[in-house]
Amino acid sequence: MEPKALERGAVVYDPATRKVGEYQDRSGPYALLRPVGGGREWQADPAALRPATARELLSAGVRAANERTWTADDTSRPPAPVRGCPTCEELAGLREAAQAVHDRSAETDANVLLRQHQRQEHRP
Repeated sequence: MEPKALERGAVVYDPATRKVGEYQDRSGPYALLRPVGGGREWQADPAALRPATARELLSAGVRAANERTWTADDTSRPPAPVRGCPTCEELAGLREAAQAVHDRSAETDANVLLRQHQRQEHRP
């Protein structure tokens, strides 16, 4: 792809990294690309870039959607149990018992199990 033909937001394939990215700008002799859906930019040779195929674009879009799904949960705070759910209450009890004896590993395990349970049983 001719470097002058690149417009901000153009979706291109970088054969050096074998990745699809959105053209952001130039940095000296390089093109700056960002993964579809966002992420860390990388530099590429503008002369080697080509427009992404429909299949490559679809694959990059699916990858971005999957990453959003896995990072959508706020893991900075422990999950709150759903009221009236015996499994949630049991797992929250395990977490509280682990906290009482300062067992961070068991506390983390209880949080992971509670998040998994909530994804499976309490999401629409």
